Amino acid sequence: MKIKKSISLFLVLAVGTVYAYAITPGQKNKGKEAQIIENASVQIKKMADEIEKTGKILSPRTTDKNDKTVYVVLEEWTSGFFPGSLWYLYELTGDDNWKKLGIKYTEGMERIKKFTGNHDIGFMIYCSFGNGYRLTKNPAYKEVIIEAANSLSTRFRPGAGIIQSWNANKTKDWICPVIIDNMMNLELLFEASKLSGNNKFREIAISHANQTLKNHYRDDNSSFHVVDYNPKTGETRHKQTAQGFADSSAWARGQAWGLYGYTMCFRYTKDSKYLNQAEKIAQFIFNNPNLPKDLIPYWDYNAGKIPNEPRDVSAATITASALYELFTYTQNKKYKKYADTILKNLASDSYTAAPGTNGNFILMHSVGSIPHGAEVDRPLVYADYYFLEALKRKSDIESGKGLKLTDF
Repeated sequence: MKIKKSISLFLVLAVGTVYAYAITPGQKNKGKEAQIIENASVQIKKMADEIEKTGKILSPRTTDKNDKTVYVVLEEWTSGFFPGSLWYLYELTGDDNWKKLGIKYTEGMERIKKFTGNHDIGFMIYCSFGNGYRLTKNPAYKEVIIEAANSLSTRFRPGAGIIQSWNANKTKDWICPVIIDNMMNLELLFEASKLSGNNKFREIAISHANQTLKNHYRDDNSSFHVVDYNPKTGETRHKQTAQGFADSSAWARGQAWGLYGYTMCFRYTKDSKYLNQAEKIAQFIFNNPNLPKDLIPYWDYNAGKIPNEPRDVSAATITASALYELFTYTQNKKYKKYADTILKNLASDSYTAAPGTNGNFILMHSVGSIPHGAEVDRPLVYADYYFLEALKRKSDIESGKGLKLTDF
């Protein structure tokens, strides 16, 4: 299905070079915001051009120590973020070239609809096919989303009421581990239920959200990273971390996943307990004494050498995107103010890479997993994805097109 948009052409001065910049009517991207989007467009175009030269469908994730792009297989959890970024750039610029690339790299992932190796099919398929269907209403994309939801549902454990994230791990004595990241995969289930009329997907999502709310959260509304269950009885066996500073600490990206996940659950269910939890998580984050003044968190709120600890830009972009949606449901201006501040600071030279550097990723200074010595102070594809999503949500709010519960 063709999406018809009239496009106005502007010239934007970005890092000393004049570029053509297309803006759809009503987006009101002016001045600095136009430059932010132009910089992002230049970077991702360079990245796409490099991939196109190979003649393959490649999935960029990060850079190595020599700043060379690291690609991963499509079965890796981050594979949907590059196609998703292409779709957001199409929305932000109105340029059909981004749409063409979005279609190509989304459709190149179709085999993932059958993936059952872990819970990450939600990230892979919803960021790619979910955005693609939202923008094109291609019926083939709808069928991929529904089949992917069926694949994710194979990991539901009725006795515990949760979706098992990872497989059992004898070394760690994990039988049925669930990580807070799994809240993000519920969007695929909710949307598939809406598209198919099959309430099973919605019921699974609600059950998982409720059990996570019950078992992952501490009294201060910070979250454990990993909760290991007895899949038959639902008894919790361990509450630990895999990527945080300590079992008892608040891993920054984990707090962002929860904030985003419960805000999204409210969107689909209108259940106030999910909105309340999202607000409690936001309160934990922004009242935390270890949150830096620029609102870009350290990789863990309890890391041992703060302030001499790496920041995690990926946690900041996820948080900002979630806050814009949370604002649309609460009209609490502080959430938008926090999100605006995060984006403003991320757009500075401290965090945004100059065009042609940083492996052509937009943002610098994210953290994958310090305990694993992986991707420490590197760019990450999902930091860029949620940055672009946050920019789009900001634009929608300011042009009066923000999400409304009546849309669901």
